[in-house]
Amino acid sequence: MLPGDGIGPEVAHAGTAVLQQVASKYGHKFRIEEKLIGGAAIDLTGSSLPPDSLASCKESDAVLLGAVGGPKWSDPNATVRPEQGLLQLRAELEVYANLRPVQIIDALSGASPIRPERLQGVDLLVVRELTGGIYFGDKTRDETSASDLCVYHTFEIERIVRVAGKLAQQRDSKLCSVDKANVLETSRLWRDVTNKIMRSEFPDVALEHMLVDAAAMHLINRPADFDVIVTENMFGDILTDEASMLTGSLGMLPSASIGASKRGLYEPIHGSAPDIQGQGIANPCGTIASVAMLLRHSLDLYEEAAAVESAIRDVIESGARTADLAVAGDAVISTVDMTEAINRQLR
Repeated sequence: MLPGDGIGPEVAHAGTAVLQQVASKYGHKFRIEEKLIGGAAIDLTGSSLPPDSLASCKESDAVLLGAVGGPKWSDPNATVRPEQGLLQLRAELEVYANLRPVQIIDALSGASPIRPERLQGVDLLVVRELTGGIYFGDKTRDETSASDLCVYHTFEIERIVRVAGKLAQQRDSKLCSVDKANVLETSRLWRDVTNKIMRSEFPDVALEHMLVDAAAMHLINRPADFDVIVTENMFGDILTDEASMLTGSLGMLPSASIGASKRGLYEPIHGSAPDIQGQGIANPCGTIASVAMLLRHSLDLYEEAAAVESAIRDVIESGARTADLAVAGDAVISTVDMTEAINRQLR
């Protein structure tokens, strides 16, 4: 468990509290090691991912992350920055596929800025390529110019499309591949490789290509039309934050980063939110839903995963609201109270 910075420790400990409740209910025993990452690690060790933390992650069955970063370490010219540790961890663990589900809880439709009728039936999954593209390309800068190199190789596209294709087969057999093929050469390669893989390996899945700007529009205009979306690193980063507004809050959405092995990296999609750090008002649901994904994808505990997800939904449907979910007249509860409500529902 890597608590990280800002509200990271608050939501990460909520996640482990739910893990312990699952252990008690189902007769399991989880051994949890807490290690440093991000700004907290920089302050104590000078590294955003100390060797001890990386070694522990590589020896574990799964990794649960809070969040990294904050104003204290936000200087873009700094030699060591919190996000470097996260990028390194993803690369070292070889977790190249980031899964971000977006499901609507009807009781939260009033918290979303999107009209309720557009949210009916929304149940989509974004599969984001996580270890390639512009975030990992060579970077240069001088006094008058800067560059970030975006590179994709065929094997990187093939493996992420295979993940998305398999997931689409388990859902409604619809896949939307998002790119910018009218402008970018990397996107033209992406489209060609996607066509080849889907025709030869997933002929039963309906494939649609969509430019990223159109995808951004249609995520708001007709989100229920999407089933599985597959896209490159930067586009996926942006689109999933946009998609969070469908649910009403970034605090509701989980993610799983997986690769060829069972070991995965699990984290809410929100950031460290230093403006609310220590106030006890952070929404733990995204982290707790990430725990459900951890149970399912890394530990093969499917019944337990479904129970956690049902507990979150039932507690929200019963009226429990953290500050980010509240609308006029709602009673607001704390991070700890929301976590305990979910654990009571599990019990």
